[in-house]
Amino acid sequence: MFKPLHNYVLLERINEENKTAGGIIIPDTAKEKPSRGRVIAAGKGVYENGTQIPMTVKVGDEVLFAKWASSANEVKIDGKDYVLIKESDILGIL
Repeated sequence: MFKPLHNYVLLERINEENKTAGGIIIPDTAKEKPSRGRVIAAGKGVYENGTQIPMTVKVGDEVLFAKWASSANEVKIDGKDYVLIKESDILGIL
């Protein structure tokens, strides 16, 4: 299995409903990529002044991340699509 380094987090996107509140179905071509994800793996954190700062998120957490995160990288591992992102681009834990 893939193990991120430092303050990187491997996320699996969580697809949101493809219907509006009124019941209109949104086709896949018109949907935005979801900004919610589940933590699959996380690094150990970064070092500052010789002290390790541990990660806030853990495997299994459902998180909300910035849609236009500068650190976000789309990766494919064992045929599945994931997002590799810095913890600082995670907005919060759901």
